[in-house]
Amino acid sequence: MIKKIFYIISFCLLSQTLFAAGDGGGSSSEPDLYKEAERLVNRAKKLDEKGQADKALKLYVNANSKLIEANNKDQNNPDILNYLGFTFRKMQKYDEAEKYYLAGLSIKPDHNGINEYLGELYVKTNRIDLAKERLEVLRKCNCEEFEELKVIIDKL
Repeated sequence: MIKKIFYIISFCLLSQTLFAAGDGGGSSSEPDLYKEAERLVNRAKKLDEKGQADKALKLYVNANSKLIEANNKDQNNPDILNYLGFTFRKMQKYDEAEKYYLAGLSIKPDHNGINEYLGELYVKTNRIDLAKERLEVLRKCNCEEFEELKVIIDKL
């Protein structure tokens, strides 16, 4: 009798666990929009490096639409906000880019990627003092983001 009760309880607990795991707002077959967008951005960066800006722009636009959808589902993810800012910047929509970068920094002020890319945006929009502020935030990170932004600022 005790064995039966144990099996019934175990079955109920296992069923609840499997049911809960099966529907957590998205299924395992649902594509991860952020990961898809990240792949598109990385491909676009390579095209940019090869001087194929038009092809890169198409990928940035595609990534941007996936990131907007991902952000609608998870509005407090600084990585999504970082890439939204990045893709808007690549699309030369600087006000939108800045909005997303600042939203990301409000969640994670020490986010290396956002600080670097926001600094690059400030350089692009001739706000060098603000770019230097982003560089100062990155100074102690011992990271490539600091070095990359420093090179851009030093070229001015």
